[in-house]
Amino acid sequence: MKPYYEESGTKIYNCDWREISDDVLKSDLLLTDPPYGLKEAAGKNAGRNKAFGSKTSLSKNRVIQAKDYGVSDWDNNPPSEEDLLCLRGLTKWQIIFGGNYFVLPPSKCWLVWDKVNSGDFADCELAWTNLDKAVRKFTYMWNGMLKENPEYRSHPTQKPRALFSWCLTQSPDDIKSVVDPYAGVCTNAVCCKAVGISCICVDREEKYCEDGANRLRQEVFQWEEV
Repeated sequence: MKPYYEESGTKIYNCDWREISDDVLKSDLLLTDPPYGLKEAAGKNAGRNKAFGSKTSLSKNRVIQAKDYGVSDWDNNPPSEEDLLCLRGLTKWQIIFGGNYFVLPPSKCWLVWDKVNSGDFADCELAWTNLDKAVRKFTYMWNGMLKENPEYRSHPTQKPRALFSWCLTQSPDDIKSVVDPYAGVCTNAVCCKAVGISCICVDREEKYCEDGANRLRQEVFQWEEV
């Protein structure tokens, strides 16, 4: 299958990851944020907009329009136990966000992301890993439109670049390749490119693949929501 986007060390595929051969997906590290099956993309954001009166005040005396990410079904169902087992078999190391929603083996190393949250958002998100180390925590505000740092965002469950960069530092030093089969707007690819790690991103939504490709093409710019 031809990649949707390709440059040295980075490939983006616009399809379901099951359509790609195992040989293409094999990597050192599986770092991914699968759908949790919470239907976050099926209208929840629109409901929050109504609750906010469509506007939310931010710091520095700014007021920003609440974002509407549209309605889609990609978060209606989580990956199956068989899917995750298959993906884990393609990599030596794994970091899987939302691990508390899935059937996975016991782990001594969970990565905890403290989002400094409020309202109906979770205080933290948990990533299951098979890393041979103790539990680690990362604190970084990502509270709806309130963020520790301005960052381009076009996906309702998008993770901050700083988080995935931190995850890479928690991985073994000899990691040379990463695969993300639920890539969204390809934040993983942006983070990997910055440190010289190859990355394969897969997402079935073309609009997110296009956003990911544009981020890689234009990463020299500082994206800020206005």
